[in-house]
Amino acid sequence: MNTILQSLMQEVTAIVSGNVAPHVGIPVTAAAVRQHLSQYTFKEPVPLEVVLEDVVQMMRTWNLQMTHPRYLGLFNPATTLASVVAETLVALYNPQLAAWSHAPAANEIERHTLHYVGTTLGFPAAQLAASFTSGGSEANLTAMLAAMASHFPHYLEKGLMQLGTQPVFYVSEYAHNSFDKICKNIGIGANAMRVIPADDQLKMDVSALQAQIAKDLANQCTPFMVVGTAGTTAAGIIDPLPELAELCKKQHIWFHVDAAWAGAIVFSEKLKPLLKGIELADSVTMDAHKWFSVSFGAGMFFCRHKAVISHMFSVRADYMPKSEQDISDPYTSTLQWTRRFMGLKLFMTLAESGESAFSRLLENQTSLGDYFRRQLLERGWKISNSTPLPVVCFTHRAIESREVSITGMLHQIYQEANLWISAVSTSQTQKVFRACITNYHTTEKDIDFVVRELEKLLQHQLAVKAN
Repeated sequence: MNTILQSLMQEVTAIVSGNVAPHVGIPVTAAAVRQHLSQYTFKEPVPLEVVLEDVVQMMRTWNLQMTHPRYLGLFNPATTLASVVAETLVALYNPQLAAWSHAPAANEIERHTLHYVGTTLGFPAAQLAASFTSGGSEANLTAMLAAMASHFPHYLEKGLMQLGTQPVFYVSEYAHNSFDKICKNIGIGANAMRVIPADDQLKMDVSALQAQIAKDLANQCTPFMVVGTAGTTAAGIIDPLPELAELCKKQHIWFHVDAAWAGAIVFSEKLKPLLKGIELADSVTMDAHKWFSVSFGAGMFFCRHKAVISHMFSVRADYMPKSEQDISDPYTSTLQWTRRFMGLKLFMTLAESGESAFSRLLENQTSLGDYFRRQLLERGWKISNSTPLPVVCFTHRAIESREVSITGMLHQIYQEANLWISAVSTSQTQKVFRACITNYHTTEKDIDFVVRELEKLLQHQLAVKAN
């Protein structure tokens, strides 16, 4: 056992200190991985230290290294040591949080942490209902269920067939695609989702939203929710939250803010004003496993209507143990039943870092985004999005003129595996590169490396084109 623990600790030390594999990823085929795994027939035992060594090698070699400082892809940052320790403790003690009486310490740690984050968002403590979720999609689903329950008082008992109207909700064209799934899964159908065009800054167009609401009301539809995004996935754009909040208040529509990624900036006094208006939302989604740098999965749902949430999820189950009279058991106030202790990793990460250190980390990564933009602009690249957040969308005149292919450059980047960026559409005409900086190990040297590699690949493609 000592050998196993020593090997595991060596790997933990290497990863959390930034000493990851030299390559961000190595291309591999499904056939190669399956062939390797075929040795595990599960008929005969294999010593755990042998399995551990093999799995570590596979994880380092055949996975995209999202903890690498030059992984500038999705919102998958390097995890903190506190997060890794917390996950180990959760696996070791394996508490079940469905009933408070089974895990008083774990439930109170989550409640304490959610209360801290929720009040920092600006929600009144007395009205706050909050829970950890598997991720942003579950949090967004909870928001839509809450909006339906709030707007249609008899919906939970009588169901959709008794509504007598078509419920409709509104998202930006750059909103997260979880809503495409949710409207189908809760039974209101894809036609209930109204996709509102963005303006020239890629923000939801409030005038277009007003016009669509008026049209729906004239057609006897019932608007019940507007979704504002605080940090779009593609371009890091923050929708006009104060204007959306005001419109929703006038129209008596539930206002939800999907701040899965950028919500973390409420902990920075410098950056928090960017999310002005989020405190007016009826509900908010945040993901601790994004910019809080904890491991998957740890979404969070916050709502200012405790009674709505209680009515949605209350259930009687005589076989469940009774808790104290003034305690709300999580199984009666959340979508999940069996509940993993998801909140410990955020609790330990925040406790270990402290608010000021955490805010400096966010501000440093935001500054790195600005540094990246300057380096690109100095070399003739073009920035395609306007955001103070560290999501950089960029292109080049040679790409716009189709002398150079983004697809071709990305293929070469992924083959060489020295860095990782992606491509997104920020208009109807052409794709652009996208890079996002959320890793606390990333430095200006990493950004310089990325810029040099981009320049090298660009010049190589231009030379090939010329010949």
